[in-house]
Amino acid sequence: MSRTGRTRRTRRTFLALAAAVSLTTAAACDSDSDSGANGSRSPTNAAGETTVKLGVIPILDVAPIYLGQQKGFYREHKLRLALSTAQGGAAIVPSVVSGQTQFGFSNVMSLMIAQSNGVPVEGVVNGVNSTGKPGADFGGVVVNKDSPLKTAKDLEGKTVAVNTLKNINDTTVRESVRKAGGDPSKVKFVEMAFDQMPAALSGDQVDAAQVVEPALATVKAQGGRVIASNFTDTAPDLTVAMYFTSTTYAKNHPDIVERFTAATKKSLAYADKHPDEARSILTTYTKIPDSLRGDLILPRWPETANRASIEKLAELGQKDGQFRKAPDLNALLP
Repeated sequence: MSRTGRTRRTRRTFLALAAAVSLTTAAACDSDSDSGANGSRSPTNAAGETTVKLGVIPILDVAPIYLGQQKGFYREHKLRLALSTAQGGAAIVPSVVSGQTQFGFSNVMSLMIAQSNGVPVEGVVNGVNSTGKPGADFGGVVVNKDSPLKTAKDLEGKTVAVNTLKNINDTTVRESVRKAGGDPSKVKFVEMAFDQMPAALSGDQVDAAQVVEPALATVKAQGGRVIASNFTDTAPDLTVAMYFTSTTYAKNHPDIVERFTAATKKSLAYADKHPDEARSILTTYTKIPDSLRGDLILPRWPETANRASIEKLAELGQKDGQFRKAPDLNALLP
């Protein structure tokens, strides 16, 4: 993708975030605190269960949510989830802030970029962490089996697919390139959905791709190779993503946020202790065939985010010029 194309896409992202801020401000200024995009009451059924909308990405990371639904953890907390999917966290942020969804799943870099630009978001509970094992993580930079690329340094001058630009994936790939002795400014990133990356690699549309499960297992089944573990290259036990809401919704509905957090923590703990069930639930919301289920590398699903790793991401964001001003982690993190 050309520099002009990247600039236009970045501009569109900021415009979407700006629109989200405008909608949220309008809602917050409404004379009735229970009206407007983020102040409105979510529908409650006869059983006292409140329906909340949650934006997710169709990847292994969010398996605990689907397991929690299946096991009734959200019903136990008088919640019903209405799930919608998006390509990446950067697209989910405006949806949450504008009130189209009450909660969302996003990588922490997108949340920090949003907050540093004045978008009112706050994390409510951890989402997913790296395994911390180089070469055996749930995400990595992959190439075709016949690719001449061997290490992250070889990505200089090459085209690398990431699910969305200006997020945790391009940030951590740059760190892998630095650690391998390369110049990250020479890497060309293009935006592509995870489930499209295996075909793009095999069709030589890109030189490499940063994938997570189940796309990682699909690429390996095609004979592809991992040349860098970008998450583990960045920080041990990296917190990759979190569940979040808007500051307006959190202020107006603390009880719902508390119930969502409690149910999600229970779901995370269950998924961490029942890996076979996490693998199995994945086939209900992704296209991965049953034959690859056993090949999946599961992430870790701790209930609490690793703040030190997020601070490292914030440092990298500033180094790469991702922020207009440093994000306020005390306000952002739960």
